Amino acid sequence: FRFFVFMSRVNDKFWELFRRFSFLDLSHVTMSSYFKLAVGGLIAAGAAFLMTNQSESLDSAVEEAETNAGEPEEEEEDENIWLEEVTSERSLEWVEEQSRKVKARWKADEGELHDRILKVLNSKDKIPYVSKRGKYYYNLWKDADHVRGLYRRTTLESYRSETPDWETVFDLDAYNEADEGGKNKWVWKGTTLLDEGVGVEPSRVLLNLSKGGADAVVIREFDLVSKEFVDENGFYLSEAKTRASFKDRDTLLVGTEFDGEDSLTDSGYPRIVKEWKRGTPLSEAKTVFEGEKKDVSVGGYYYRDHDSYYEYYSRAITFYTSEHFFRIGSDLVKLLVPEDVEVETFADQLLFSLRSDWGKYTAGSLMSVPFAKFLEEQNNIDVIDDLEEHITVLFEPSDERSLTGNAQTKNCIVLEVLDNVLSKIFVWSYDHETQSFTFEDELQGDEEASIESVSVSAIDRDEGDNLWMYSSSYNIPSTVSIVSALAEQPKEVIKQLPHYYDAEDVKVEQHEAVSLDGTVIRYFMVYKGDKPRNTPTILYGYGGFEISLTPHYGAVTGIGWIEKGFVYCVANIRGGGEYGPKWHQAALKQNRHKAYEDFEAVGQDLIKRGITTAAKLGCYGGSNGGLLVGNMLVRSSSMFGAIVCAVPLLDMKRYNKLLAGASWMGEYGNPDIPEEWEYIKGFSPYHMFSAESAYCPILFTTSTRDDRVHPGHARKMAMRMISNGFENTTHYYENTEGGHAGSSTNDQVAYAKTLEYMFLYTYLDKE
Repeated sequence: FRFFVFMSRVNDKFWELFRRFSFLDLSHVTMSSYFKLAVGGLIAAGAAFLMTNQSESLDSAVEEAETNAGEPEEEEEDENIWLEEVTSERSLEWVEEQSRKVKARWKADEGELHDRILKVLNSKDKIPYVSKRGKYYYNLWKDADHVRGLYRRTTLESYRSETPDWETVFDLDAYNEADEGGKNKWVWKGTTLLDEGVGVEPSRVLLNLSKGGADAVVIREFDLVSKEFVDENGFYLSEAKTRASFKDRDTLLVGTEFDGEDSLTDSGYPRIVKEWKRGTPLSEAKTVFEGEKKDVSVGGYYYRDHDSYYEYYSRAITFYTSEHFFRIGSDLVKLLVPEDVEVETFADQLLFSLRSDWGKYTAGSLMSVPFAKFLEEQNNIDVIDDLEEHITVLFEPSDERSLTGNAQTKNCIVLEVLDNVLSKIFVWSYDHETQSFTFEDELQGDEEASIESVSVSAIDRDEGDNLWMYSSSYNIPSTVSIVSALAEQPKEVIKQLPHYYDAEDVKVEQHEAVSLDGTVIRYFMVYKGDKPRNTPTILYGYGGFEISLTPHYGAVTGIGWIEKGFVYCVANIRGGGEYGPKWHQAALKQNRHKAYEDFEAVGQDLIKRGITTAAKLGCYGGSNGGLLVGNMLVRSSSMFGAIVCAVPLLDMKRYNKLLAGASWMGEYGNPDIPEEWEYIKGFSPYHMFSAESAYCPILFTTSTRDDRVHPGHARKMAMRMISNGFENTTHYYENTEGGHAGSSTNDQVAYAKTLEYMFLYTYLDKE
């Protein structure tokens, strides 16, 4: 349930998945809300924190992309629209030619840098992050011998040891080779658990596999006891952007692309949820919930929360607005809450996260109310204030503090809070008999780090109140500890990364810049040795979808950049979530330019302070961050010496017609409405490009298998620049697999990161 609440709005957040706690520094791969995702099973126990050619037959998303790639309106002639045809011979010939040039110029698959990065990625010393299911702790492991992944499990006693005894559950590499000789290039996308109650050892999961890393998955039922697929009457769902969960052992709630039905939204996600019984054809499944074609998505989930069972359905109207329904008896009851309220449960309580003010309660607050009391009174109240005596405010924001997530144990809700972008963890205990919360205390993170990121997730909320605590900082390797939310017992460090790069005398500082409208913008600066002067510097940013950028240990950044005496900076610009919903909303739609002004202000501050120069300042961003740095190219190219633009949005006139683009109109606006296109075209790099302007060198990267952000964005922008005289400084590389992450295997990640650094060395490391 919590997974769906998150995913109904946050499909683009996967760009930022796991960055925060990853020992890698895929700045496009973070972990800002791990526990929310893990509950839903998309990132299974083993895949947590590690997920960073063309298949024989095209998946539905690629077919959709080519269907959408029609002729534009006459007044919007696009000479490069043919590059939206993802797998056409002409397009792939162009892709191959551009990628060949990049490979010839930078030998990113060899040399000391590549080898060190790959060694880190394949290191046996990586933290094997786990998730508890029954008596076992599950992990997805990748290394040189297990390129695609080994799903495995162990016991807690063994996990505590330096060399745990792992039992293999599923070998994805072996499966990949056995299935058509590896043609499908299967990528792990996690599992969805059958939860049959306290004391029942989990035995079944839905295993999610993707061809080449696409968002679309094939789902097969898997037996954790026999460690084999359930072939006899087992559940199987063909490739689609499917959402499925167990209602019971023989029933699934499924949203997918049903044959012969208009079952997808304009965004390409499920519009219909059906109840599917084991042993019957999917075509006979009964429709139990529907949304509208223009919605982002719908979903249905049956789940256990402590001693309560819920059947929940959600209709995501836009990226930030939803309707919520619970089955009460035979009736489907809609919660009468504002559409932008995020809804969760905790035992017999409803939790409301506010994105705007609701009565006396301010945006950014988290509040609880007894589920039964709210249902009893919701038709009788004018505003939520009428239920004040039954409400507990668990968190109220301030100008400096925002809530980024929560973990739920047996008797506690544990809050993740940012205080000026620095982590704090607070605990509330719950008395199940009196249905009341009591504030307990703050949990402490790593005592060595003054600037760090700390997150928590419940180990087993049926058993007790112990938590996994994940601590990380730019210069201190990530740590996994066990802590108690309630008991006064010392923190037990379970796993810690070694130092993968020379972090001696590496300093982490937080600075402030002032944006064009006077808003203070904070940013992190990481460097080695004395205060840098006129030093090559990377400025990273994202600025969208309420994603917060927090400190993390980046071994790859350390090896490729910080060790060399260069400077690495992260900008906490508007559009992100560092200061709550209002910080995000300040850069929506017609105010998008404020995110770009914030980023420019940080760049200007670095130059003004003498840290770097315009010729030595580079910027990097991916996905929405690719749109950010694409705007830097066309708005303020003279401020930068080089730009890395990964899996980006760039054509904002057609973004809503390509793949999942329609789901992001709540963030950017609708370009088909003339009044909205008037402001959107002001941050559409593809349309802001001018052949008469000067542009700094740029590297575009994307993936043929990206079925979230269409590779046509990067292709067309590169082509427009190359065909207008910028062929010597415009570089383009496209991986044939990898999905929106850009890479599927550690070898591909090593190549991509090496390429990025070699490109930046070429243009920024000059005397």
